[in-house]
Amino acid sequence: MEQVKVEVPDGALTALRFGTGPKIAIAAHGITASGMAFRSVARQLPDDWTLIALDLRGRGGSNTLPGPYGMSRHAEDICAAAAKFGQGRPVALVGQSMGAYAALRAAARRPELFTRLVLVDGGLPLPVPGGADLDAILAATLGPAIARLDETYPSVQAYVDFFRAHPALAAEWNDDLTAYVRYDATGPEGAVRSRVDGAAVRADGRDLLAEAASFGDDLRKLTVPTVLLHAPRGMFGQEPGMLPAPLVEHWRGLAPHLVTELVDANHYTILMTDGPAAVIVRHLTAE
Repeated sequence: MEQVKVEVPDGALTALRFGTGPKIAIAAHGITASGMAFRSVARQLPDDWTLIALDLRGRGGSNTLPGPYGMSRHAEDICAAAAKFGQGRPVALVGQSMGAYAALRAAARRPELFTRLVLVDGGLPLPVPGGADLDAILAATLGPAIARLDETYPSVQAYVDFFRAHPALAAEWNDDLTAYVRYDATGPEGAVRSRVDGAAVRADGRDLLAEAASFGDDLRKLTVPTVLLHAPRGMFGQEPGMLPAPLVEHWRGLAPHLVTELVDANHYTILMTDGPAAVIVRHLTAE
C-alpha cells in the first residue's frame, strides 16, 4: 500500500493505492471510515488490478480538506480520481454505505468515466417522513458513531480494543480491522482520537436524509451496469439490515440497470472480511 494524492480545486485528496496492475478500481468508504476499510477487498484483487481507495474529504488523510460536504461534492472528488488514474479509460467503481451514495451520484453524472458500479449496503433512498427532524434521525441512527468522534482514548491499543468490543465486529475480528482502526487513530498517548471530522459527518448525514429523493433519480437514470450487494444484518449485527428486503425489491423494479445480491454479513463485515470481500471483487472485476 502507498499513499497517493488526487488534485482537486481546493487542495489534494489522499488515497490509498493497493496493487500495481493496469486495471483500475476506485473505492469510496462509509460516513465515519477511511480508504483503509477496503484492505480486505484489495487483498482479494487479481494481480492485474489496482485499487485506489479514497479518503473522502473530512476523513483519514483528507481530513483537513474543507467543506461544503455532501454527496455531490464527494462525487466530484471521485470523478477527479477516476480521471487521474484512468488516464482516458473508464474504471470500475465501488462504494460502501455513504460511499455507495457518492459513487452512485458520480456514475449517474459522469457515466463515461466508469465501466461498472458496485454498491455495497448503500445507495438506495431511505424513507424520510415529511417534516422529520433530521438531527433527531441522525442521533437515532448514527449517535454512537458520532459520539466516538468527540471521545479520546488512553492509547492506540485502547482505541483498537474499543472497536474490538463492537457487537457487529467482535466475532469476526481480523488483522484488516486492526489496521483500519490504527489508520484512523491520531493524537498523543493519553489523548488518542479519530481522524474523522465530526462536522463533515454531520453535514453528510443531513445531506443523505434531506436529499434522499435525489438518489432515486440517480438510480433511474443509471446507464452503467450496477450491482447492489446488501447484508441481512445492520450496524450492530442485528436484523434487519440497513436496506430491508422490501426496499431492495422496490428499487430493483424501478432501476433497469440494477442487479441485487444478498450477502450473508452485517453492515461492516460485508466489506471488511474475506468471504464478502471476495464477492465484491467478483463483481468489481467482471468483464
